Amino acid sequence: MKRRDLLSLMALAPVVSARQAAAQEKVERAARGVPSPKIKDVSVIATQPGGVRLVVVKITTDQDGLYGYGCATFTQRADLVVPAVEKYLKPFLIGKPADRIDDTWQSCYDSSYWRNGPVLNNAISGVDEALWDIKGRQAGMPVYQLLGGKMREACATYTSVSGSEIPQVIDNARKAMANGYQHVRLQIGVPGMAAYGAGGAAGDRPKALHNRPVFEPGPYIRRAVKMLHEARKALGDDVELLHDAHERVSPREAVQFAKDIEDVKLFYLEDVLSPEDIAYFRQIRQQCTTALAMGELFNSPHEWTPLITERLIDYIRVHVSQAGGVTPCRKIAILGEQFGVKTAWHGPGDVSPIGHAANLHLDLASYNFGVQEGGVIRGVEAEIFKGCATFKDGYLWASDAPGWGIEIDEKLAAKYPFREGRDGLNGGWSDVRRLDGTEIKQ
Repeated sequence: MKRRDLLSLMALAPVVSARQAAAQEKVERAARGVPSPKIKDVSVIATQPGGVRLVVVKITTDQDGLYGYGCATFTQRADLVVPAVEKYLKPFLIGKPADRIDDTWQSCYDSSYWRNGPVLNNAISGVDEALWDIKGRQAGMPVYQLLGGKMREACATYTSVSGSEIPQVIDNARKAMANGYQHVRLQIGVPGMAAYGAGGAAGDRPKALHNRPVFEPGPYIRRAVKMLHEARKALGDDVELLHDAHERVSPREAVQFAKDIEDVKLFYLEDVLSPEDIAYFRQIRQQCTTALAMGELFNSPHEWTPLITERLIDYIRVHVSQAGGVTPCRKIAILGEQFGVKTAWHGPGDVSPIGHAANLHLDLASYNFGVQEGGVIRGVEAEIFKGCATFKDGYLWASDAPGWGIEIDEKLAAKYPFREGRDGLNGGWSDVRRLDGTEIKQ
């Protein structure tokens, strides 16, 4: 053996010995019956630093300084998630092991007997993600390492731009591209109507049989088709364009809409159908090659499983806390990989920074990652939730700190309690109706 090789081995010996000692210590601790951490307390952090209500679950263990956070944000019914955690899951969980994540998820899922509802799914998500955070803190690793490690260095994210007129949409898209975004979602206003994702365009309100906000699918579709074609021509082929129909059109109109924009070559068309109409994805697949994304309103495996296994969509858009947290969504991602469906987890403003972190860690560890919505945290939220992902050149970069890498300033969060909106709906959505008064899905 050469002398320099011998010296290298000698230098490495202390490191190997230290690792062996640490491994031996774990074995000895197990042999001595050192108990795993137990759940000592379950509490809720309810805060509204911005426009939406955020709900975060904190689990404290019986080991000093070992705790974790999980997102349970269902902003439209936030006041129901809080007691679901405090009155039902907390007494169920106290004293249980904090290191049996999947087992705990299954028992929480079954404990209500009736399941797959958004309130209880979000409550379970808060518990589930807090346990993943605890596991990462125990291991001294970020959660993505526990999920198998990085598949990529960072994750592409997209932003949404809108305008009341087409030139304004295109100009705002150029600004987003100048800020580094390589994926941009485009939304357009409709004169006199309450279009999704865009302010009303100039024009008189159509004559309606009621005084509520108005929306008609026909004018919206024609305007959106024109906008997307003009945007592609103006912005070129080097930017990925997305559009969200937000389930506001009929199934027949959805099929035609997807066909009419096929040559735009969207990165994807989102939520062109409502969950109640997902069988029509088969017709769209038979008619055109427009990439399809679906799932932000899903709560149940009965919704996403057929779309994935029949290869009827290209991107699964589940809102992670609505599905019950990281444990079920990790399984969704793995299922999607087997059928060529990529992930694009829902990530708007009504996801807490803890939820955005969970999205990102899933993104990093999933081979079939597609794109991530949102995830750029600024302002007071960034002060409350310290350690959020950083944004650079269209990508989100995760913290390498253990767990989610986020610490919450709970005193600062308490300064921003839930507040009642001017409409008195406590975070719920108002209604939007067709000219004749028919309520539409939104």
